[in-house]
Amino acid sequence: MQQARVAETTKGSVSDRLLARMRGDILSLALIPGRVISERDLEAIYGASRTPVRQALLQLANEGLVIRAGRGYAVASIDPQELVETFEYREIVETAAVRLACERASESDLDAIQATIDRGLSDTSPETSFEIGADVHVMIASLSGNGFLRDAVQDIVIRIARARWLLVSTAAGQQEAHREHSEIVSLIRARRADEAEDAIRRHGRNVRDQIMKAVGEGRRRLGAHGIVVKDSLNGR
Repeated sequence: MQQARVAETTKGSVSDRLLARMRGDILSLALIPGRVISERDLEAIYGASRTPVRQALLQLANEGLVIRAGRGYAVASIDPQELVETFEYREIVETAAVRLACERASESDLDAIQATIDRGLSDTSPETSFEIGADVHVMIASLSGNGFLRDAVQDIVIRIARARWLLVSTAAGQQEAHREHSEIVSLIRARRADEAEDAIRRHGRNVRDQIMKAVGEGRRRLGAHGIVVKDSLNGR
């Protein structure tokens, strides 16, 4: 986020900026799952007036990041069962998108994605690794030429973002992500649809397994309100 404040003259621009800040704080766990938040608290935290705060809360509720809690709101807990269902949905959407990408992607678009992937070789910070992982999947979905698939992947990326922050960023993990992302791009470039579909499916399942393990370990840190534990996950 830019340090210098740019003058904003419309309600929409103020609301958009506030929404981005609140969403970022929820996704990065600065606002922890389960935390009750009131409009008055948010006005004080962000130095904003009530109208843009309300607008931001409504949008965050639509994204599943906050929920109504009595007369106020709470940051939505991380629900492992919802994550499982989200990854099932992600696999269906991404495999469809990558097949279309094999038909429609241009060389320049593929070059741009590979450049984004390669940025992780020089900047190995956890923040950059997190951004690349999200951006690459939306960019690949965009190659499908189908706006519905692109928007679906964007929504999925938002919904799993908080859980992804629970993953510990390691050099080995970054190298693996670089290799898997590069493989997918190479297969799209070669127009090998079946293999590209298999590659993005394997990658998605690897990420799913890592995230679900991190969520299990994160229960100790976030507490009972931060991560929902459902009996169905334990076979009961």
